[in-house]
Amino acid sequence: MQTETADLIASLSFELEKKYRHLSDHPAEGHSVDGVEDVELSPRRLRRAKTSYTARAFRQRARGEEHQGYGLRRGRGVTPKAGDLVLARIATIGQHKRLESYNSRRRNLFMGDEVIVAYGDRYAPDQFLAEVPRNLNYTNLVAAGGMASRVIEKHENIDPATVLEPLGLITRGGEVVSLSDTAPHEITPWEQARETLGEDGPTVVVVFGSSMNSGKSTTVGCLVNGLVNAGLTVHAGKATGTGAGNDAGLFRDAGAEKVVDFTDFGLPSTFRLSFECTKDIMFSMTSVLSQGDPDVVVIEIADGIYQGETAALVADPEFGELADKVLFACGEALSAAAGVGLLQRAGLPLVAVSGLLTSAPLIAREASAVVDVPVIPTYDLCEADVALRTLGLDAETVGA
Repeated sequence: MQTETADLIASLSFELEKKYRHLSDHPAEGHSVDGVEDVELSPRRLRRAKTSYTARAFRQRARGEEHQGYGLRRGRGVTPKAGDLVLARIATIGQHKRLESYNSRRRNLFMGDEVIVAYGDRYAPDQFLAEVPRNLNYTNLVAAGGMASRVIEKHENIDPATVLEPLGLITRGGEVVSLSDTAPHEITPWEQARETLGEDGPTVVVVFGSSMNSGKSTTVGCLVNGLVNAGLTVHAGKATGTGAGNDAGLFRDAGAEKVVDFTDFGLPSTFRLSFECTKDIMFSMTSVLSQGDPDVVVIEIADGIYQGETAALVADPEFGELADKVLFACGEALSAAAGVGLLQRAGLPLVAVSGLLTSAPLIAREASAVVDVPVIPTYDLCEADVALRTLGLDAETVGA
């Protein structure tokens, strides 16, 4: 009886997965053989595949090698890991109908397209909660920047995820290729990275938010633009989140001379990383962005301040010493009050609230009545005097 019940539960579970994830009755090509099998990946096939933003460094290396010497590893004995690059076929088009390419252009997807993406975990309240699957069977495209992952939950207001058919992990020289193999920067232990900063380094500004889509990236972009308009040299980055090029592109457009994100350190996302690794990334990124003698470094922290790795950073004393100034982006007065209180209790140098709530003057006035820091309209930060005043900087002194 127990066996029959277990079989029924397994059958129902599979049918529900088919319904909500559009899976197939047949295994994916990458999961169709026993054990582990290595096959050649032809230069033509590799060259024709649509390469995602997260895999942009791999594309550059492969082009330099004329796409020679690569293979695919497939079979039921293969277990992918976060960061592994996979060649996959578009099986069903769902929420993500376009793939952000190596140059951040969003390329339309068609059934049967072959794409190069990276496995990774995703935490996005407005979209998907997803994890790296245990095999190379059908999985999902959970981020336009190029992430393969198994959907666990989705927001009710979005479509089911686009379905990928993994064809095999990309290999070279008998080893699976990971994002970290081609990343331009290395993650170093935070203590080591901190030693490179010194006391005369740039002003380090960190932007937190109440949630996804609270206006953090726009706040960073406008602040960068205002500081550049004041004649300062600014470098910018995004330390946590899910791989995508739109934020990095915004920071460049705003005038930042150097821009990096965590994918430049070999990570498809930062969800489910240990706190120690998250801390290493934050300090390593600050070290990289401090090179070249900028006046100010501005770094965005993704998601909300209650999210796992973000909450841990907020509470960390060494992080508190790293951040010279902190801004908080949010969408309503209640979030402003709660966020300001949390950041101030953590002892962080909060200087202003901005973000989505400032698009509504009534909400901004409500927030101003319940917090003891300035509430600054996001686009006002593009004005040189506002940006400098917000950070308490003097352009002549800082830029000297």
